Amino acid sequence: INAEYMGKFRAPVTMSGAREFVLEAPPTDGITQVRFAPETNFLLVSSWDTGVRLYDVQSNSPHFKYEHTAAVLDCCFRDNIHCISGGLDRTLKGCELSTGTEDVIGNHDAAIRCVEFSRETGLVVSGSWDKTVKTWDTRLPSGSRTTSVCELPDKVYTMALSREKLVVGMGGRHVYIYDMRRMNEPIQRRESSLMCQTRCIRANNDGSGFVLSSIDGRVAVEYFDPSDEVQALKYAFKCHRTTQNGVTTVHPVNTIAFHPRYGTFATGGCDGYINIWDGINKKRLAITRRYPASIAAMSFNHDGSMLAIASSYTFEMGPRDHEPDSIIIRFVQDTDVMPKAKAQA
Repeated sequence: INAEYMGKFRAPVTMSGAREFVLEAPPTDGITQVRFAPETNFLLVSSWDTGVRLYDVQSNSPHFKYEHTAAVLDCCFRDNIHCISGGLDRTLKGCELSTGTEDVIGNHDAAIRCVEFSRETGLVVSGSWDKTVKTWDTRLPSGSRTTSVCELPDKVYTMALSREKLVVGMGGRHVYIYDMRRMNEPIQRRESSLMCQTRCIRANNDGSGFVLSSIDGRVAVEYFDPSDEVQALKYAFKCHRTTQNGVTTVHPVNTIAFHPRYGTFATGGCDGYINIWDGINKKRLAITRRYPASIAAMSFNHDGSMLAIASSYTFEMGPRDHEPDSIIIRFVQDTDVMPKAKAQA
């Protein structure tokens, strides 16, 4: 499944006429996640400085902040005013952003790496370095909210929801797919088609599959349907590689985000660039300027008109001096994310 021609796509098209601005009062340590609210332009941000921040992007102002006792590795919205977060303190927290009311949903035995909220089932999902995925019902009384505990072969590194399906990427290149309505056993057990550690998984818009990235500058396009006919459509490609003085550096692909209207997707890497891809037609549509640091996380807003970008060193080269962490809001042009029709033969 080596469609390497995507990585060798001719001269990339620079994203056209882009306007952007930097959010005020960014986190003071590495940014781990940025997520827009489902229906508003409020942005949730987690970071290594133990804080979870809410920004009003429209007015470029910090709106609210709450704390964990250690680095926060992930966060997400339940709805426009409720959020979830988890991290190195092993505590899964919820917060009502309109009042500041915090709630401990539950705990893991090791760091919580990933959190998601399933709108189809109303359940919170947490994935941990303790090699488990747990689901939680926040409507139940405190202390009895766990609805399932799934034992896994390795640490959880990334998760994605696709309607009723949950995709879990782990160490050892394991990829499990669950039905959120029956979490007792995965419906599929896979091995990543990429040869190195999985970094990020995100589900596509139509529910047919997902995109997976790795630390070795590669991306795979995968499908849920296990039939031979559909599996023959999957492919992988190289990206996020830079060449200087004849030496090529391969960069981890840290983050993936699907455009909510057009179904194209963006990838961000430790090279500081964001690429926009048309996965159906196997084309790179655009590339951004180089940002000051690694692209640690990204999120499109609800209508796809804005892209939140976390420019934040991810310590891929170990401890060293680096550019300050920042969050850039980029206004998205349709021409940069709209699929291009195939050329007629």
